[in-house]
Amino acid sequence: MSEKPYVIDQMISAKSIAARIEDLSREIATEFSGTNKLIVVGLLRGSFVFIADLVRELDLPVEVDFLEASSYGDGMESSREVRILKDLRGAIEGRDVLVVEDIVDTGFTLSHVLNLLKSRNPAKLKSIALLDKPTRREVDIRADWTGFEIPDEFVVGYGIDYAQRNRNLGYIGKVRFTAD
Repeated sequence: MSEKPYVIDQMISAKSIAARIEDLSREIATEFSGTNKLIVVGLLRGSFVFIADLVRELDLPVEVDFLEASSYGDGMESSREVRILKDLRGAIEGRDVLVVEDIVDTGFTLSHVLNLLKSRNPAKLKSIALLDKPTRREVDIRADWTGFEIPDEFVVGYGIDYAQRNRNLGYIGKVRFTAD
């Protein structure tokens, strides 16, 4: 794949992300206050930075596991076909589970993952997404918590990539393609 030249315009600062995670972690701690252990399931790869910051803010006993689902490959458009590339290591039956997603776009990935995990009979299953693009939704689904609602822009940073680049940015930026 030949990458087009682009620049990145900051949309959401690192400071804004950190403040929002503090607020979200308090709400999540309240929701799961009676749990003996919350299993936090990060959807790889885009959620790894978000999940790390989120679990550090949670005042709960947590176990972290990961599931890798793909509907994008290296492209900018969803294929609408969700594949599980890496499944959970542990069982979630009878456990409290929080699914952590980087971005909800068409909704296919989150819907597929939540249905898969529901079939494993968790005690409670909730979801959180750092970013939500409701104008792109093709599946009727919404995360229980959302960090930021954004317009239909292609974004990178804070774990989110374009062709495996820019995950290391500390902020969320909009990709703007240039002529050359």
